[in-house]
Amino acid sequence: MTNQTETHINSTIEQENILGGVHHVTAITSSAQHIYDFFTNILGLRLAKLTVNQDDYETYHLFFTEENARGADMTFFDFKNAPKGEHGLNSIDRASFRVPTDASLDYWEKRFEQAHVKHGSISTLFGQKTLAFEDFDGQQYQLISDAHDSGEASNGRSWQLSNVPAEHGITGLGPVFVKVANPENLELIMETVFGFVNGGQEGKYHLFEVAKGGNGASVILEDASDNDVYAYQGYGTIHHMALGTANPETLNYWINRIKAYRLPHSGLVDRFYFSSEYVRVAPGVLFEIATYTPGIGALEMAKSGLGAVDSYEEALITSGFWIDESKDVAGTKLSLPPHLFPGDEAIKAKTAANLRPLDTSDALRDRSNDELWTVEDVLNRQTSKNHDITKG
Repeated sequence: MTNQTETHINSTIEQENILGGVHHVTAITSSAQHIYDFFTNILGLRLAKLTVNQDDYETYHLFFTEENARGADMTFFDFKNAPKGEHGLNSIDRASFRVPTDASLDYWEKRFEQAHVKHGSISTLFGQKTLAFEDFDGQQYQLISDAHDSGEASNGRSWQLSNVPAEHGITGLGPVFVKVANPENLELIMETVFGFVNGGQEGKYHLFEVAKGGNGASVILEDASDNDVYAYQGYGTIHHMALGTANPETLNYWINRIKAYRLPHSGLVDRFYFSSEYVRVAPGVLFEIATYTPGIGALEMAKSGLGAVDSYEEALITSGFWIDESKDVAGTKLSLPPHLFPGDEAIKAKTAANLRPLDTSDALRDRSNDELWTVEDVLNRQTSKNHDITKG
């Protein structure tokens, strides 16, 4: 007789472990310089952290947020020699940004016209008004109005140094769109493993919500059409999306839960700025679960008194981007994660030398009175190869 060990999985997710919604979305760009200028000078978001991909030190990782890095984390890799990606099946297809009102969409439609940003018309999906647009790579986004949002209010606020009026600025991330060839499998995983609730269907779109639902805690699955091709990841496409969890303790709960369901996953990965778990939920679709608190390494730095914050308690309520360097300098120069580069200046210099030219020295410049950049301005920006990104 063969002995079998049965693993019991508690289908109920305790209140303290329920996922909090969209934490960040990471995409691939053809140019770090161009995406920096597009996000700061057209979308009005701040560069909260300029660092490197922790799995590929020759690739930048740029984090764009609203004022306090509490809601709109859209991040980018600029992989060397990456091909142009293709949208289609088995991919995370589109990210959303939250804006305060329906009038904000009217403002942005006019702004996109003036900036020569490719965009659609204001439309309605699941009762919320939206405006789709693209960047210079064909990366797909949408703005979504919070005017009639039924979920938790955005905890972000418009970047105060941008030239976007505060009443219309981007305050957070909205629904993320996913398109897969076999949606039934992903629907089952989202409901059974991650605790999402089916919020209904509208045409080819299926709404799934977690926590309090609404714009900040939704994933929208899109049905495949007869003409859809399979996606190819490259610049202009999304690499992965992250869902938020409270802290390292709740992250450990999710690591164990995902392991129990035998989904392919990474186990604990400390990114310093947050701690994470990565899980493949469908072919071509990578989810991450990331802590709202800074990562384990950042919290240890704060506890030791070596960080840019005054105390461990302050670190717990501060963005992980601003533990190793303060908010008033972040983004102006390259910041290498301390847990991977613990003081070896020669290695840091070598890493910086292998990155593409990028000038973010004006990341904290007051843009409130600037003229609006166009996409042509973004693409025509020239960067000196002699600019030292380690010094801003």
